[in-house]
Amino acid sequence: MTDTRNERVFFAPSFSIREACLQASSFLEGLGVMEPRSNVERLLMHLLGIERSTMLRDFGEPFPAEHAGEWVELIRRKAAGEPVQYIIGEEWFYGRPFTVTPATLIPRPETELLVEAVLEAADRLWPPDGAVVPTVVDVGTGTGAIGVTLASQRPRWRVSASDLSPDALAVARTNAARHEAAGRMAFVQGDLLAPFAKRGAAGAPDAEDIRIDVLVSNPPYIPADDLAGLQPEVRDYEPRLALDGGADGLDPYRRMARQLPELAQLPRIVAFELGMGQAQDVAALLRDVGEWDDIRIITDYGGIERHVIAVRTKN
Repeated sequence: MTDTRNERVFFAPSFSIREACLQASSFLEGLGVMEPRSNVERLLMHLLGIERSTMLRDFGEPFPAEHAGEWVELIRRKAAGEPVQYIIGEEWFYGRPFTVTPATLIPRPETELLVEAVLEAADRLWPPDGAVVPTVVDVGTGTGAIGVTLASQRPRWRVSASDLSPDALAVARTNAARHEAAGRMAFVQGDLLAPFAKRGAAGAPDAEDIRIDVLVSNPPYIPADDLAGLQPEVRDYEPRLALDGGADGLDPYRRMARQLPELAQLPRIVAFELGMGQAQDVAALLRDVGEWDDIRIITDYGGIERHVIAVRTKN
């Protein structure tokens, strides 16, 4: 938390927009905040309601006096460690802005690779111009980034999204409406695959009517003992429910592997995001189910084995 003396360090009423940006960046850098300039620019664009090109064009203009108090508060929140995405209430994913709140994880760029893998695999099984379209379920949807993106990219698909958190589902519904996909999606509250199992869950759709073709999930996968060592922005602000994957981080995958045979049918595609060092174990869990002839591991931008996708190529 900044105090009055610190506020004077990073802002003065006489500052230009450029000076306010540079001084706030220097202030945050001195506190050890990662990517201070990028964070400050995002906060500045959010506050002034402008694009980056406009910000750069107007860098020499006086900082708007009517926003001075808000600017000090935004930088104060960032200095305390709050993620910029929660401060501005938004993060971009697959070229679209998504509303985020502290009830949801912040979408990450590596998850876009999971979406791409699902689109590629599904298009081979169900060509976009074909008569048959898949039924897709996004488990642990959070912001809805995966499910809403799939529904937006393939408007003919039938997409359901589930989450244990009602607050997260509210955010996902908001994002579905924001991207004009709400009328083509269903939202279900429940734990992992339980709402879609044959025995179902109270208030869930009839499992016999939901024959899942594509299952995609980015579940909690952080080992419980590792939570304390996460970056403060993640540890102190993102929801623990969406982070804690049990003792070794694999609990959600084990549970879904046990639940898969309880579905009306085994999905032809199962795609999971996972944590560092978990890919081989998760792939083995799917092999034990024994219904997919192509199980691949996909690395992310940092070379980490980040996703497992299992495909049954023959119906």
